[in-house]
Amino acid sequence: MTIKNTSRLLALSAMTAAAVCLLPTGAAFAAAPSSPAATAAPSHAASTPSDVLASTPWETTGAVDQDGNAVALTDAAVANFVGWAYYRTDGTFAIYNLDDTLKMQGDWSVSADGSTRTLVAEDADGNVLFTRTVPITVLTEEEFTYRVFPDPANTAVYYDIVHTPTDHREPGVGVGDAGQGPAHANERSAHYRVVPGHGADR
Repeated sequence: MTIKNTSRLLALSAMTAAAVCLLPTGAAFAAAPSSPAATAAPSHAASTPSDVLASTPWETTGAVDQDGNAVALTDAAVANFVGWAYYRTDGTFAIYNLDDTLKMQGDWSVSADGSTRTLVAEDADGNVLFTRTVPITVLTEEEFTYRVFPDPANTAVYYDIVHTPTDHREPGVGVGDAGQGPAHANERSAHYRVVPGHGADR
């Protein structure tokens, strides 16, 4: 074999080796089948304002007037709004005074956009006593605040009633009945009633 032919063969061998290195070598280089779990995170429905309100019991922890001044919870202007509140996912609620006596019970709802909360209070016979809607100023997992007007005709004067989550067990509800709060208490079938003299200002 001549030197010329030998050089030609070496060149062809080098080109062949380079091409082999650039080509996939079979299954090891094949695209792995995509896994649904790897390509897309599971979707979760966004929480609605009603979901947020029903997610925890609430305790009244503050009040602020229209000028931003803190108001003592013992002040007559806000004292009737103070207590433990339990909003259940079946649309019923119970609100208690801080001494665990029942303030009022009935049905509740929150507007789809989270701007208002409505309470429907009932008497012992199930008759509607009143329906009250208040504007919501804050509704998150950390705070629920609504606004009340002492004189509905004068919206320049108001109080914001501030609530924060609590682990306070609903009075009269046992562990086996609704021990984890309002999300479990909604299995109770009875509608709730206003205790005379305790519900009108909530």
